[in-house]
Amino acid sequence: MSGHADDPAAFRAALAPGRPILGLDLGEKTIGLALSDRRLTIATPQGTIRRRRFGEDAAALLAFAAAREVGGLVLGLPRNMDGSEGPRAQSTRAFARNLARLTDLPITFWDERLSTVAAERALLEADASRRRRREVVDQVAAGYILQGFLDRLHHLAAPEGSASHDAP
Repeated sequence: MSGHADDPAAFRAALAPGRPILGLDLGEKTIGLALSDRRLTIATPQGTIRRRRFGEDAAALLAFAAAREVGGLVLGLPRNMDGSEGPRAQSTRAFARNLARLTDLPITFWDERLSTVAAERALLEADASRRRRREVVDQVAAGYILQGFLDRLHHLAAPEGSASHDAP
């Protein structure tokens, strides 16, 4: 991979300016998609890709990315609660390595612990049916993953000691 796998600052430096970032939540049956705006501030869930074989999944992902002029990919990394990486995280890293062979887009990871839990909670609060939750949870989780990453990029870009625009 291109050396920015776990370094948000290096990933940002590798991004073409004015292009959105695509966030991915690799579920067992679907890949949740979320897209940032071109200013890299807001993540919006965009749907899912039903998982089949890697080649088909990668082709669908890269076609989606090309159609939206995506500048980079952020994959949710499913760490264990203690921060260690188990089989699911290793599978995500393998997916990213294989995908990197097919694209020049920079690829990075974002800790996705609790993103699915947060997505489920938001959907429950919205009173979504069980079937509807199952249909949208991966894309909502992708939105949480990407928003967390965008917030980190914003924090990195803020000059040291400057007041955030969120401050009262």
